[in-house]
Amino acid sequence: MFIRKIGIDLGTANTVVYVPDKGFVVNEPTIVALSLPDNTVLAVGKEAKEMIGRTPDDIVPYKPLKDGVIADYYITRAMLQYFIAKAVGSFNVFKPEVVISAPAGISTMERRAVMNAVRESGAKDVYIVKEPILAALGAGIPINSHSGNMIINIGGGTAEVAVVSLGGIVSWHSLRVAGNRFDQEIIDMLKRKYSLSIGEQTAEMVK
Repeated sequence: MFIRKIGIDLGTANTVVYVPDKGFVVNEPTIVALSLPDNTVLAVGKEAKEMIGRTPDDIVPYKPLKDGVIADYYITRAMLQYFIAKAVGSFNVFKPEVVISAPAGISTMERRAVMNAVRESGAKDVYIVKEPILAALGAGIPINSHSGNMIINIGGGTAEVAVVSLGGIVSWHSLRVAGNRFDQEIIDMLKRKYSLSIGEQTAEMVK
């Protein structure tokens, strides 16, 4: 089967890839494990997350997105190449069209970086849709209705509140504080109050 279209939810904490007629084919952490001496990618996604706290100093799990946008372009591109190849398969001869999510508060420069990274990762065309619209569609909200619906979308890097009506965003506010900051606050509180050190994965379980 030749896959021509895929959807990517590029999150700070997790990345999800959807293929029509196949469903969700990727749901993995947005993490890349790097070998520091030569800056090569050793693992991506679940395999990279499992390395956290278990690797020598020269292998570092790295999160290429920060606050919902690309913090390291080249690592993000390598990660997207891996996820797109995993979604379309090694025998797909057509470059897919990609619909990808982005925070409502994404800047023009950040938007361009996402589009370029996806194209260089093997996409034919790239379409960016703002996350509150996608969240509304996923929740089954009739976004083309003349009545307004409020969407609260809390991810790993950003928390956004938006009012959606007539197919667009009427009003919105984006705060670059979300799940990852919650994890860090839990780590800091336990260390400060109980002199107990925990890792990110334990903090996420506590949350």
